[in-house]
Amino acid sequence: MYGSKLKTKAAKRRVIVKRVRVVERVRVLGTWKIAYADFVTALMAFFLMLWLISTSPVADLLVISKYFQTPLMVVLNGGQRNVINNSTIPGAGDDLTKQSGQTRAGDRLVMTEQDAKKLLHQQEIAHLQQLKHQLETLVEADPKLSKYKNQLLIDLTTEGLRIQIIDDQNRPMFEVGSATLQPYTAEILLAIGKTLNRIQNNIGLSGHTDASHYRGIGVGYTNWELSLDRANASRRELAIGGMDDGKVLRVVGLASSVLFNPQDPLDAHNRRISIIVMNEETAKAARETGE
Repeated sequence: MYGSKLKTKAAKRRVIVKRVRVVERVRVLGTWKIAYADFVTALMAFFLMLWLISTSPVADLLVISKYFQTPLMVVLNGGQRNVINNSTIPGAGDDLTKQSGQTRAGDRLVMTEQDAKKLLHQQEIAHLQQLKHQLETLVEADPKLSKYKNQLLIDLTTEGLRIQIIDDQNRPMFEVGSATLQPYTAEILLAIGKTLNRIQNNIGLSGHTDASHYRGIGVGYTNWELSLDRANASRRELAIGGMDDGKVLRVVGLASSVLFNPQDPLDAHNRRISIIVMNEETAKAARETGE
């Protein structure tokens, strides 16, 4: 009787079976590669942009700069205004004779001759400023030239970029009363010649002396002849340094007619060589008049 009851309880007992389902997560292992590839691509594009900027002509960079200075609404509206013209009337300018401002031909804006010349002049100034920076950097970076940086003066004039190599009381550029270059003067000119050959501008050279009378040998040989011979000797050294001699449009001797220090006509700084990287206007005048 008792055994039958045990069998009945065993039959009624519920058996619960637990099955744990193990779900294996798929690990994504290659995601970082996509991010890294994007980073490398962006970095390559960045360095490519820097390379293009460093090798592009200044004129092209100015055009690109003007493009990005154009307001967005002007672009979306079809470019009715030009950044060169500040007039509130589209296509107009201060000069109603159309010698300045803008005119419209069909659907495109046409820049007048006066504004085109103005833009070219601005581009030329930017180009010469870049050359000035390159020469100043060259002088600072080159140990041979940095010793003479106080004798090298670089500035912008109405004629273009002027590079003056001036005498020092204790370090003259030429032998006394002669057109023979001192070794360090030749060194300066050789280094400058390489840089000048990279540009398209024409070159002019002028020699200058102080107001002391020439005491050399030779009847009729004065400071005028001496200054011209020194300018010509400098031209030859620039050509040896790598500058194309065909770039030279003018070599003149000015003696003491244009003093660096008018207050002291005998100052050593008055003895100098001036190298002019001519702007287009000066070069055109030199070609037409021969001066």
